[in-house]
Amino acid sequence: MKKPKWVVEKERGKKAAADETVWLFGLHAVRDALLNPAREKLRVIVTKNAADKLGDAIPEQGLEVEIADPRKFPAPLDPQSVHQGAALEVRPLDWGPVGERCLGDGTNPPRVVLLDRVTDPHNVGAILRSAEVFGAVAVIGMRHHAAPETGALAKTASGALERQPYLRVRNLADAMEELRAMGYILLGLDGEADQTLEAAAEGRLDRPLALVLGAEGPGLREKTKETCDHLVRIDFAGEFGSLNVSNAAAVALYAVRPR
Repeated sequence: MKKPKWVVEKERGKKAAADETVWLFGLHAVRDALLNPAREKLRVIVTKNAADKLGDAIPEQGLEVEIADPRKFPAPLDPQSVHQGAALEVRPLDWGPVGERCLGDGTNPPRVVLLDRVTDPHNVGAILRSAEVFGAVAVIGMRHHAAPETGALAKTASGALERQPYLRVRNLADAMEELRAMGYILLGLDGEADQTLEAAAEGRLDRPLALVLGAEGPGLREKTKETCDHLVRIDFAGEFGSLNVSNAAAVALYAVRPR
């Protein structure tokens, strides 16, 4: 009996996901990935100079080290990539479902960042760094129309990609509803909002809080806004002001950090 078309496409998608690999590059990103026991490593290419700088991180993995000529670096990277003589082929990390990852540690009220169609890998990488610094339990993006796990993202994250959960979900509004059912208050950042972030967070810092940020320019989609509990803005010192999404995430995470 012939399989239905939707079954064939689903199986093909699962196989493609299982076969997917990512090339990480740069000394920080490669070192942290090598030392991450949860990361499946496939191939490492380094120059002699980079191998010396990575020290014992490479031999511990049992990988065959490919020493490359820095003038003819063979890893399939964008020519503009600043690889610093180090590249590592890996499989994407699996952080598990939203419900498990966003429970928190039972001590501090958890913080989560949700990204609505933020596609720039440099912005997402910077947000992962800020999320790690300020103790967020996860950054959640969309499976489509969002920055995937890439070498550029990992290099900007400067190692945070290996430690800070980055979850990809099919439907952002569904993930938001799941967080609400877990007790989270959903705060959507919108430059036109009447209420400030500080005012909305006042008296709620002991609660789980989720910060929802949209892409620069379009901002949050209407469906995302409707799903938030409150729309808030970051208060500026002057009459006018704006921040890119990664800077806004850092400021917002600092503002709602548990006291």
